[in-house]
Amino acid sequence: MFDGIRKRVVCMWFPRLSSDRVLRAHPIDGPFALTLKTNNTERVYCLNEAAERLGLSRGMSFADARAFCPDLVSRPARPDLDARFLATLRRWATRYCPWVGYEGEDGLVLDVTGSTHLWGGEVDMLADMRDRAARAGVALHLGCAETRGAAWAFAHFGNGQTRLDDLPVAALRLDDQTITSLQRLGLRTIGDLNAAARAPLARRFGPELMIRLDQAVGAIPEPVTPESDPPHYATRMSLPEPIGLTEDVMGITMRLLAPLCDKLKAQEAGARRLCLTLRRVDQGEQQVELRLAAPMRDPHRILPLFERGVGEVDAGFGIDQLRLEATQVEPLPVQQIGSRQSSPDQLNDLITRIGTRIGLENIQRFLPADSHIPDHAFTIAPAAFSQPDSGWSTLRPRPLRLFPPEPIATTGSQPPTRFRWRRMTLTSGRIIGPERIAPEWWMADDGWRSGVRDYWRVETREGRRLWLFHTPQNPGWFVQGEFA
Repeated sequence: MFDGIRKRVVCMWFPRLSSDRVLRAHPIDGPFALTLKTNNTERVYCLNEAAERLGLSRGMSFADARAFCPDLVSRPARPDLDARFLATLRRWATRYCPWVGYEGEDGLVLDVTGSTHLWGGEVDMLADMRDRAARAGVALHLGCAETRGAAWAFAHFGNGQTRLDDLPVAALRLDDQTITSLQRLGLRTIGDLNAAARAPLARRFGPELMIRLDQAVGAIPEPVTPESDPPHYATRMSLPEPIGLTEDVMGITMRLLAPLCDKLKAQEAGARRLCLTLRRVDQGEQQVELRLAAPMRDPHRILPLFERGVGEVDAGFGIDQLRLEATQVEPLPVQQIGSRQSSPDQLNDLITRIGTRIGLENIQRFLPADSHIPDHAFTIAPAAFSQPDSGWSTLRPRPLRLFPPEPIATTGSQPPTRFRWRRMTLTSGRIIGPERIAPEWWMADDGWRSGVRDYWRVETREGRRLWLFHTPQNPGWFVQGEFA
């Protein structure tokens, strides 16, 4: 660092980051809170300013908050979306300096040494930060000092104070138990702590207290580590002469796919969604979007999947620029493979090809569900966004075909020796059972409100292998499935 340049660190604290994120998209007049379930209790996660003025606070149970404020509007908290919002704010903060890192889950830290003059000075730079945050609807508290610890202290506990010694000991980023113990000893401010003997404090509270104090006053350096931007997966090519044939477009697409897939491989990632943008000479653009059934980074497998979309493009007077971007990326670790292509890859390619015609969401698979009720023992999920299961785990065999119960005319509690079903007269041969299945009382299912069912496997002499059940509480016989 050059002589005469003081180190300056800015701490940005967003005290209502979560609620500001929601209210920016859906403004609400009046008290508002986000809730999060913790230890089986719904608690207040974040509040807006109106709710705080009414005396509500973070961590209190949501039931108590509603009792204090019946007009409280609430939404479930989404910490994952809050992290994405903070990442967006970090990219915005790089306008002030390139060294921007995270400070907890609701703050940023900036090393603005040598860049304040670009904004007319430190005061003007901080004013610009406040104005932009206010226009964006985001609450922002700022602290600026020579050390990271002091900047954090002024942002969280400044309240107009200009001296570090006047701030409470909580401004040193200590745990609640240590703060309470220091206050009981009469050490309420950082100045009190600085004036006290260090050796007894270190013996009683451990080295963490002295480290935090030294970091705040600058005796121990605490660097700002900038967060690197995620890799951007996109390639582009401008052509000296416009093209219009499908073969030419596919050839250029292959040339774009090769470096893109190399970058994906270097990051051990695979593309789930690709967007090919074709710019015509008249400045018009057309896009071909490809959604893949599984993460993929093999250009030779991806290229044929573009053929249908590229064939439908109207080239007009010609295409002079192509841009390929992986808009959705997922981890794809390197795996050892054999000489032959594995069948899962072939299945994923088939799902992708069909999905380009009818939509990936419309290609579905059956998955086992945790229920002993035959009707509830499976779920249906899109094949492209779910993994196949090894199979159903049942103590008794289940029929391959399952359909709504169909009544048959017979009496008694034993399987009928002769009955009619679907206009067929059938004679029972081998009979196995019964298997009693009780309803799930915690599930609302009108079909099982009648009570227990006794299931029987009946192999008829005519070759049909049926699954029959009897309802003892309301005597009746039904056929619900057929074995292969």
